[in-house]
Amino acid sequence: MSISHATFNHALRIPLAAEVHSRPSLRLNGPETLTHLAVYARHEDDAEAHQLASQNQLLAGLCRHFGVAPPHPEARYFFHDFGSFRLQWESHTEFSTYTFAEQRAHPVAPEHAFEQVPLRHVPDEWLLALEGKVMAATHVTLQQVSASLTEMRQVFAGNLLVGSDSQNFAKVWTDFAIAPDGFGRVVIQDLGMQYQQAGRLVQRVLEIETYRMMALLGLPQAQLAAPVLNGIEAELARLSAGMSDGGDALPGALAGTPGAPDDERELLHKITVLAARMEKLALENSYRFAASKAYYRLVQARIDELRETRIPGVPTIREFMDRRLAPAMNTCESTERRQQALAERIGRSNDLLRTRVGIVQEQQNRRILESLNARAAQQLRLQQAVEGLSVVAISYYSIGLIAYAGKAMKAAGVPLNPDLLTGAAMPLMLAVVWLGLRRMHHHVSR
Repeated sequence: MSISHATFNHALRIPLAAEVHSRPSLRLNGPETLTHLAVYARHEDDAEAHQLASQNQLLAGLCRHFGVAPPHPEARYFFHDFGSFRLQWESHTEFSTYTFAEQRAHPVAPEHAFEQVPLRHVPDEWLLALEGKVMAATHVTLQQVSASLTEMRQVFAGNLLVGSDSQNFAKVWTDFAIAPDGFGRVVIQDLGMQYQQAGRLVQRVLEIETYRMMALLGLPQAQLAAPVLNGIEAELARLSAGMSDGGDALPGALAGTPGAPDDERELLHKITVLAARMEKLALENSYRFAASKAYYRLVQARIDELRETRIPGVPTIREFMDRRLAPAMNTCESTERRQQALAERIGRSNDLLRTRVGIVQEQQNRRILESLNARAAQQLRLQQAVEGLSVVAISYYSIGLIAYAGKAMKAAGVPLNPDLLTGAAMPLMLAVVWLGLRRMHHHVSR
Protein backbone atom coordinates (compact mmCIF):
# COMPACT_ATOMS: atom_id res chain seq x y z
CA MET A 1 0.00 0.00 0.00
CA SER A 2 1.34 3.44 -0.92
CA ILE A 3 1.17 6.43 1.44
CA SER A 4 2.11 9.00 -1.16
CA HIS A 5 -1.44 10.35 -1.13
CA ALA A 6 -1.76 13.64 0.72
CA THR A 7 -4.41 12.32 3.10
CA PHE A 8 -1.86 10.02 4.77
CA ASN A 9 0.75 12.71 5.43
CA HIS A 10 1.06 15.41 8.04
CA ALA A 11 0.59 18.86 6.52
CA LEU A 12 4.25 19.73 7.20
CA ARG A 13 5.88 16.41 6.26
CA ILE A 14 6.71 17.28 2.64
CA PRO A 15 7.89 20.88 3.35
CA LEU A 16 10.05 19.72 6.25
CA ALA A 17 11.59 16.92 4.21
CA ALA A 18 12.31 19.37 1.38
CA GLU A 19 13.91 21.84 3.80
CA VAL A 20 16.79 19.42 4.43
CA HIS A 21 17.67 19.49 0.72
CA SER A 22 16.77 23.13 0.03
CA ARG A 23 20.29 24.62 0.17
CA PRO A 24 22.69 22.26 -1.63
CA SER A 25 26.19 23.36 -2.49
CA LEU A 26 27.13 24.19 -6.08
CA ARG A 27 28.66 21.47 -8.20
CA LEU A 28 31.99 22.97 -9.17
CA ASN A 29 34.69 21.53 -11.35
CA GLY A 30 37.61 23.94 -11.71
CA PRO A 31 38.71 26.12 -13.13
CA GLU A 32 35.79 28.22 -11.86
CA THR A 33 35.29 31.87 -10.99
CA LEU A 34 32.50 32.89 -8.64
CA THR A 35 31.01 36.13 -7.38
CA HIS A 36 29.08 36.06 -4.14
CA LEU A 37 26.77 38.85 -2.97
CA ALA A 38 25.01 39.00 0.41
CA VAL A 39 22.17 41.54 0.13
CA TYR A 40 20.78 42.88 3.40
CA ALA A 41 17.00 42.89 3.36
CA ARG A 42 15.87 43.38 6.95
CA HIS A 43 14.37 46.64 8.19
CA GLU A 44 13.13 47.14 11.73
CA ASP A 45 9.65 48.27 10.65
CA ASP A 46 9.17 45.57 7.98
CA ALA A 47 7.39 42.32 8.62
CA GLU A 48 9.13 39.10 7.63
CA ALA A 49 6.67 38.55 4.77
CA HIS A 50 7.50 42.00 3.34
CA GLN A 51 11.23 41.29 3.62
CA LEU A 52 10.84 38.00 1.73
CA ALA A 53 8.80 39.78 -0.93
CA SER A 54 11.50 42.44 -1.40
CA GLN A 55 14.15 39.71 -1.82
CA ASN A 56 12.00 37.91 -4.40
CA GLN A 57 11.43 41.15 -6.32
CA LEU A 58 15.18 41.58 -6.85
CA LEU A 59 15.52 38.01 -8.07
CA ALA A 60 12.44 38.29 -10.28
CA GLY A 61 13.86 41.41 -11.92
CA LEU A 62 17.07 39.58 -12.76
CA CYS A 63 15.18 36.59 -14.15
CA ARG A 64 12.97 38.79 -16.33
CA HIS A 65 16.02 40.46 -17.83
CA PHE A 66 17.27 37.08 -19.09
CA GLY A 67 13.81 35.80 -20.02
CA VAL A 68 13.74 33.19 -17.28
CA ALA A 69 10.68 32.36 -15.22
CA PRO A 70 11.18 33.56 -11.64
CA PRO A 71 10.62 31.20 -8.71
CA HIS A 72 7.47 31.06 -6.61
CA PRO A 73 7.03 34.24 -4.51
CA GLU A 74 7.37 32.20 -1.31
CA ALA A 75 10.46 30.26 -2.50
CA ARG A 76 13.61 30.50 -0.41
CA TYR A 77 16.01 28.79 -2.80
CA PHE A 78 16.59 29.07 -6.55
CA PHE A 79 19.16 27.67 -8.99
CA HIS A 80 19.33 28.16 -12.73
CA ASP A 81 21.89 27.85 -15.51
CA PHE A 82 21.70 31.04 -17.58
CA GLY A 83 24.20 29.74 -20.14
CA SER A 84 26.99 32.25 -19.62
CA PHE A 85 26.81 31.77 -15.87
CA ARG A 86 24.99 29.78 -13.18
CA LEU A 87 23.08 31.45 -10.36
CA GLN A 88 22.28 30.11 -6.91
CA TRP A 89 19.99 32.27 -4.75
CA GLU A 90 19.18 31.67 -1.09
CA SER A 91 16.83 33.62 1.15
CA HIS A 92 17.70 33.98 4.83
CA THR A 93 16.04 35.82 7.68
CA GLU A 94 17.93 39.10 7.28
CA PHE A 95 19.62 38.76 3.92
CA SER A 96 19.67 36.91 0.64
CA THR A 97 22.72 35.59 -1.20
CA TYR A 98 23.44 35.55 -4.93
CA THR A 99 26.26 33.28 -6.05
CA PHE A 100 27.23 33.63 -9.72
CA ALA A 101 29.50 30.87 -11.07
CA GLU A 102 31.29 30.68 -14.42
CA GLN A 103 33.48 27.85 -15.60
CA ARG A 104 36.62 28.81 -17.48
CA ALA A 105 37.86 27.05 -20.54
CA HIS A 106 41.43 26.90 -19.25
CA PRO A 107 43.30 27.75 -16.03
CA VAL A 108 44.42 31.32 -15.41
CA ALA A 109 47.28 32.52 -13.25
CA PRO A 110 46.04 33.71 -9.82
CA GLU A 111 47.09 37.32 -10.45
CA HIS A 112 44.79 37.42 -13.52
CA ALA A 113 41.96 35.30 -12.14
CA PHE A 114 39.86 38.29 -11.04
CA GLU A 115 40.05 40.21 -14.31
CA GLN A 116 37.05 38.34 -15.78
CA VAL A 117 34.32 37.61 -13.22
CA PRO A 118 30.78 36.27 -13.82
CA LEU A 119 29.22 39.47 -12.50
CA ARG A 120 30.09 41.14 -15.81
CA HIS A 121 27.10 39.34 -17.34
CA VAL A 122 24.67 41.00 -14.93
CA PRO A 123 23.02 44.24 -16.13
CA ASP A 124 24.10 47.47 -14.48
CA GLU A 125 20.47 48.44 -13.80
CA TRP A 126 20.06 45.43 -11.53
CA LEU A 127 23.33 46.18 -9.70
CA LEU A 128 22.20 49.77 -9.12
CA ALA A 129 19.08 48.41 -7.41
CA LEU A 130 21.36 46.98 -4.73
CA GLU A 131 22.47 50.43 -3.59
CA GLY A 132 22.83 50.52 0.18
CA LYS A 133 21.99 46.82 0.55
CA VAL A 134 25.19 44.86 -0.18
CA MET A 135 26.55 43.42 3.06
CA ALA A 136 29.24 41.14 1.63
CA ALA A 137 30.74 40.90 -1.86
CA THR A 138 33.43 38.36 -2.70
CA HIS A 139 35.16 37.00 -5.79
CA VAL A 140 36.38 33.40 -5.61
CA THR A 141 38.66 31.60 -8.03
CA LEU A 142 38.91 27.81 -7.97
CA GLN A 143 41.60 26.12 -10.03
CA GLN A 144 44.35 23.54 -10.01
CA VAL A 145 47.15 26.05 -10.68
CA SER A 146 49.78 25.96 -7.96
CA ALA A 147 51.36 29.16 -6.70
CA SER A 148 54.03 30.06 -4.19
CA LEU A 149 53.53 32.13 -1.07
CA THR A 150 55.22 35.09 -2.75
CA GLU A 151 52.86 34.92 -5.72
CA MET A 152 49.89 34.77 -3.40
CA ARG A 153 51.04 37.89 -1.58
CA GLN A 154 51.16 39.67 -4.94
CA VAL A 155 47.61 38.58 -5.71
CA PHE A 156 46.42 40.25 -2.49
CA ALA A 157 48.51 43.41 -2.99
CA GLY A 158 50.73 42.77 -0.01
CA ASN A 159 47.89 42.68 2.55
CA LEU A 160 48.02 40.40 5.56
CA LEU A 161 47.62 36.99 3.96
CA VAL A 162 45.46 34.35 5.64
CA GLY A 163 45.55 30.77 4.45
CA SER A 164 45.33 27.14 5.39
CA ASP A 165 45.43 23.65 4.02
CA SER A 166 41.95 22.09 4.15
CA GLN A 167 42.18 18.33 4.71
CA ASN A 168 45.18 18.18 2.31
CA PHE A 169 42.73 18.45 -0.61
CA ALA A 170 42.82 22.20 -1.11
CA LYS A 171 44.52 25.40 -0.03
CA VAL A 172 42.45 28.46 0.82
CA TRP A 173 43.95 31.96 0.53
CA THR A 174 42.36 35.30 1.39
CA ASP A 175 43.01 38.56 3.21
CA PHE A 176 39.44 39.36 4.40
CA ALA A 177 39.94 42.85 2.97
CA ILE A 178 37.98 44.84 0.42
CA ALA A 179 39.90 45.36 -2.82
CA PRO A 180 39.72 48.63 -4.80
CA ASP A 181 36.88 47.19 -6.89
CA GLY A 182 34.77 46.79 -3.73
CA PHE A 183 35.04 42.99 -3.55
CA GLY A 184 36.87 40.63 -1.28
CA ARG A 185 39.05 37.96 -2.86
CA VAL A 186 39.50 34.26 -2.19
CA VAL A 187 41.83 31.88 -4.02
CA ILE A 188 41.22 28.14 -3.66
CA GLN A 189 43.81 25.75 -5.03
CA ASP A 190 42.36 22.36 -5.87
CA LEU A 191 44.82 19.65 -4.80
CA GLY A 192 42.64 16.73 -5.84
CA MET A 193 39.16 17.25 -4.38
CA GLN A 194 36.55 14.59 -4.98
CA TYR A 195 32.97 14.93 -6.25
CA GLN A 196 31.14 17.89 -4.61
CA GLN A 197 34.05 18.58 -2.26
CA ALA A 198 34.87 21.78 -4.15
CA GLY A 199 31.30 23.05 -3.91
CA ARG A 200 31.10 22.35 -0.18
CA LEU A 201 34.45 24.02 0.45
CA VAL A 202 33.49 27.14 -1.51
CA GLN A 203 30.16 27.26 0.31
CA ARG A 204 31.87 27.12 3.71
CA VAL A 205 34.34 29.85 2.80
CA LEU A 206 31.58 32.12 1.49
CA GLU A 207 29.42 31.49 4.55
CA ILE A 208 32.35 32.38 6.80
CA GLU A 209 32.68 35.73 5.03
CA THR A 210 28.91 36.41 5.01
CA TYR A 211 28.26 35.37 8.62
CA ARG A 212 31.36 37.29 9.72
CA MET A 213 29.94 40.52 8.33
CA MET A 214 26.47 39.84 9.74
CA ALA A 215 27.95 39.09 13.17
CA LEU A 216 29.83 42.39 13.13
CA LEU A 217 26.54 44.32 12.81
CA GLY A 218 26.24 44.11 16.58
CA LEU A 219 29.51 45.97 17.19
CA PRO A 220 28.31 49.49 16.19
CA GLN A 221 25.28 49.10 18.45
CA ALA A 222 27.51 48.01 21.32
CA GLN A 223 29.73 51.03 20.74
CA LEU A 224 26.71 53.36 20.64
CA ALA A 225 25.30 51.77 23.79
CA ALA A 226 28.49 52.33 25.81
CA PRO A 227 28.07 56.11 26.43
CA VAL A 228 24.36 55.63 27.11
CA LEU A 229 25.14 52.98 29.71
CA ASN A 230 27.78 55.26 31.21
CA GLY A 231 25.18 58.00 31.59
CA ILE A 232 22.63 55.65 33.14
CA GLU A 233 25.22 54.29 35.57
CA ALA A 234 26.25 57.82 36.60
CA GLU A 235 22.60 58.81 37.13
CA LEU A 236 21.94 55.65 39.14
CA ALA A 237 25.00 56.34 41.31
CA ARG A 238 23.76 59.87 41.95
CA LEU A 239 20.28 58.66 42.87
CA SER A 240 21.72 55.92 45.07
CA ALA A 241 23.80 58.55 46.85
CA GLY A 242 20.62 60.57 47.35
CA MET A 243 18.96 57.51 48.84
CA SER A 244 21.92 56.97 51.14
CA ASP A 245 21.92 60.60 52.25
CA GLY A 246 18.19 60.42 52.81
CA GLY A 247 18.59 57.42 55.09
CA ASP A 248 19.80 59.59 57.96
CA ALA A 249 16.82 61.89 57.58
CA LEU A 250 14.36 59.03 57.32
CA PRO A 251 13.52 58.88 61.10
CA GLY A 252 12.79 62.61 60.97
CA ALA A 253 10.52 61.97 58.03
CA LEU A 254 8.73 59.30 59.99
CA ALA A 255 8.37 61.65 62.90
CA GLY A 256 6.65 64.16 60.66
CA THR A 257 9.43 66.24 59.07
CA PRO A 258 7.73 68.14 56.27
CA GLY A 259 8.91 67.49 52.70
CA ALA A 260 10.84 64.27 53.35
CA PRO A 261 8.16 61.88 51.94
CA ASP A 262 7.95 64.07 48.83
CA ASP A 263 11.73 63.69 48.38
CA GLU A 264 11.38 59.92 48.51
CA ARG A 265 8.60 59.98 45.94
CA GLU A 266 10.67 62.22 43.67
CA LEU A 267 13.59 59.78 43.89
CA LEU A 268 11.22 56.93 43.09
CA HIS A 269 9.95 58.77 40.01
CA LYS A 270 13.49 59.39 38.75
CA ILE A 271 14.50 55.75 39.23
CA THR A 272 11.36 54.62 37.42
CA VAL A 273 12.26 56.87 34.47
CA LEU A 274 15.79 55.44 34.56
CA ALA A 275 14.40 51.90 34.48
CA ALA A 276 12.29 52.80 31.44
CA ARG A 277 15.36 54.17 29.62
CA MET A 278 17.27 51.01 30.43
CA GLU A 279 14.44 48.79 29.21
CA LYS A 280 14.20 50.76 25.96
CA LEU A 281 17.93 50.40 25.33
CA ALA A 282 17.83 46.66 26.05
CA LEU A 283 14.90 46.17 23.66
CA GLU A 284 16.69 48.09 20.91
CA ASN A 285 19.82 45.93 21.23
CA SER A 286 18.45 42.54 22.21
CA TYR A 287 17.71 41.28 18.68
CA ARG A 288 20.98 42.50 17.20
CA PHE A 289 23.13 41.04 19.99
CA ALA A 290 21.29 37.70 19.84
CA ALA A 291 21.70 37.60 16.04
CA SER A 292 25.41 38.45 16.27
CA LYS A 293 25.91 35.65 18.77
CA ALA A 294 24.13 33.18 16.45
CA TYR A 295 26.13 34.29 13.39
CA TYR A 296 29.39 34.00 15.35
CA ARG A 297 28.53 30.42 16.28
CA LEU A 298 27.93 29.68 12.59
CA VAL A 299 31.32 31.17 11.69
CA GLN A 300 33.00 28.96 14.26
CA ALA A 301 31.10 25.90 13.00
CA ARG A 302 32.15 26.54 9.38
CA ILE A 303 35.78 26.99 10.42
CA ASP A 304 35.62 23.67 12.26
CA GLU A 305 34.34 22.03 9.08
CA LEU A 306 37.41 23.28 7.16
CA ARG A 307 39.69 21.12 9.35
CA GLU A 308 42.54 23.53 8.77
CA THR A 309 46.20 22.64 8.69
CA ARG A 310 48.72 25.44 9.08
CA ILE A 311 50.72 26.71 6.11
CA PRO A 312 54.16 27.80 7.41
CA GLY A 313 54.40 31.55 7.81
CA VAL A 314 50.68 32.25 7.30
CA PRO A 315 47.99 32.58 9.99
CA THR A 316 45.01 30.29 9.62
CA ILE A 317 41.43 31.48 9.22
CA ARG A 318 40.70 30.44 12.81
CA GLU A 319 43.62 32.48 14.11
CA PHE A 320 42.48 35.51 12.12
CA MET A 321 38.94 35.23 13.50
CA ASP A 322 40.20 34.72 17.04
CA ARG A 323 42.26 37.91 16.80
CA ARG A 324 39.87 40.11 14.80
CA LEU A 325 36.29 38.84 15.15
CA ALA A 326 36.33 37.39 18.68
CA PRO A 327 37.13 40.75 20.39
CA ALA A 328 34.18 42.37 18.62
CA MET A 329 31.88 39.57 19.73
CA ASN A 330 33.26 39.83 23.27
CA THR A 331 32.40 43.54 23.20
CA CYS A 332 28.81 42.75 22.21
CA GLU A 333 28.54 40.05 24.87
CA SER A 334 30.01 42.25 27.60
CA THR A 335 27.65 45.10 26.62
CA GLU A 336 24.70 42.71 26.83
CA ARG A 337 25.81 41.49 30.26
CA ARG A 338 26.34 45.08 31.37
CA GLN A 339 22.81 45.95 30.28
CA GLN A 340 21.40 43.03 32.24
CA ALA A 341 23.44 43.81 35.36
CA LEU A 342 22.50 47.50 35.23
CA ALA A 343 18.83 46.65 34.80
CA GLU A 344 19.02 44.38 37.85
CA ARG A 345 20.71 47.10 39.93
CA ILE A 346 18.05 49.61 38.91
CA GLY A 347 15.39 47.07 39.85
CA ARG A 348 16.94 46.52 43.28
CA SER A 349 17.20 50.28 43.88
CA ASN A 350 13.61 50.67 42.79
CA ASP A 351 12.46 47.95 45.20
CA LEU A 352 14.50 49.44 48.06
CA LEU A 353 13.09 52.90 47.52
CA ARG A 354 9.55 51.57 47.22
CA THR A 355 10.06 49.80 50.53
CA ARG A 356 11.24 53.02 52.13
CA VAL A 357 8.30 54.96 50.73
CA GLY A 358 6.00 52.21 51.96
CA ILE A 359 7.48 52.44 55.44
CA VAL A 360 6.94 56.21 55.48
CA GLN A 361 3.37 55.77 54.31
CA GLU A 362 2.72 53.08 56.93
CA GLN A 363 4.00 55.37 59.65
CA GLN A 364 1.84 58.19 58.37
CA ASN A 365 -1.17 55.89 58.27
CA ARG A 366 -0.42 54.78 61.83
CA ARG A 367 -0.32 58.37 63.00
CA ILE A 368 -3.61 59.04 61.23
CA LEU A 369 -5.17 55.99 62.90
CA GLU A 370 -3.86 57.10 66.27
CA SER A 371 -5.40 60.55 65.80
CA LEU A 372 -8.67 58.92 64.71
CA ASN A 373 -8.62 56.74 67.84
CA ALA A 374 -8.02 59.81 70.00
CA ARG A 375 -10.92 61.59 68.35
CA ALA A 376 -13.13 58.54 68.79
CA ALA A 377 -12.23 58.42 72.49
CA GLN A 378 -13.08 62.11 72.84
CA GLN A 379 -16.35 61.54 71.04
CA LEU A 380 -17.10 58.60 73.36
CA ARG A 381 -16.47 60.66 76.45
CA LEU A 382 -18.57 63.48 75.05
CA GLN A 383 -21.30 61.00 74.20
CA GLN A 384 -21.17 59.56 77.72
CA ALA A 385 -21.51 63.06 79.16
CA VAL A 386 -24.44 63.74 76.86
CA GLU A 387 -25.99 60.41 77.88
CA GLY A 388 -25.67 61.40 81.57
CA LEU A 389 -27.51 64.61 80.84
CA SER A 390 -30.05 62.62 78.87
CA VAL A 391 -30.76 60.42 81.93
CA VAL A 392 -31.32 63.48 84.05
CA ALA A 393 -33.55 65.13 81.43
CA ILE A 394 -35.65 62.00 80.77
CA SER A 395 -35.97 61.34 84.52
CA TYR A 396 -36.95 64.99 85.12
CA TYR A 397 -39.78 64.91 82.61
CA SER A 398 -40.90 61.44 83.79
CA ILE A 399 -41.05 62.53 87.44
CA GLY A 400 -43.00 65.64 86.37
CA LEU A 401 -45.56 63.38 84.74
CA ILE A 402 -45.77 61.30 87.94
CA ALA A 403 -46.27 64.50 89.96
CA TYR A 404 -49.15 65.56 87.72
CA ALA A 405 -50.65 62.09 88.06
CA GLY A 406 -50.39 62.25 91.90
CA LYS A 407 -52.07 65.67 91.99
CA ALA A 408 -54.86 64.37 89.79
CA MET A 409 -55.36 61.34 92.03
CA LYS A 410 -55.45 63.58 95.15
CA ALA A 411 -58.03 65.80 93.50
CA ALA A 412 -60.09 62.70 92.77
CA GLY A 413 -60.26 61.87 96.52
CA VAL A 414 -57.46 59.35 96.75
CA PRO A 415 -55.67 59.79 100.04
CA LEU A 416 -52.22 60.47 98.49
CA ASN A 417 -49.51 63.07 99.03
CA PRO A 418 -48.19 64.08 95.58
CA ASP A 419 -44.92 65.41 97.02
CA LEU A 420 -44.15 62.13 98.75
CA LEU A 421 -45.04 60.21 95.61
CA THR A 422 -42.74 62.42 93.54
CA GLY A 423 -39.82 62.05 95.98
CA ALA A 424 -40.25 58.27 96.20
CA ALA A 425 -40.42 57.89 92.38
CA MET A 426 -37.30 59.98 91.72
CA PRO A 427 -34.57 57.33 92.46
CA LEU A 428 -36.65 54.61 90.90
CA MET A 429 -37.12 56.59 87.70
CA LEU A 430 -33.43 57.46 87.49
CA ALA A 431 -32.54 53.78 87.79
CA VAL A 432 -35.11 52.73 85.20
CA VAL A 433 -33.94 55.34 82.67
CA TRP A 434 -30.25 54.52 83.19
CA LEU A 435 -30.85 50.75 82.80
CA GLY A 436 -32.94 51.40 79.71
CA LEU A 437 -30.16 53.39 78.05
CA ARG A 438 -27.58 50.73 78.94
CA ARG A 439 -29.73 48.02 77.44
CA MET A 440 -30.20 50.06 74.28
CA HIS A 441 -26.38 50.49 73.97
CA HIS A 442 -25.83 46.75 74.28
CA HIS A 443 -28.46 46.09 71.66
CA VAL A 444 -26.89 48.60 69.20
CA SER A 445 -23.39 47.16 69.84
CA ARG A 446 -24.56 43.68 68.97
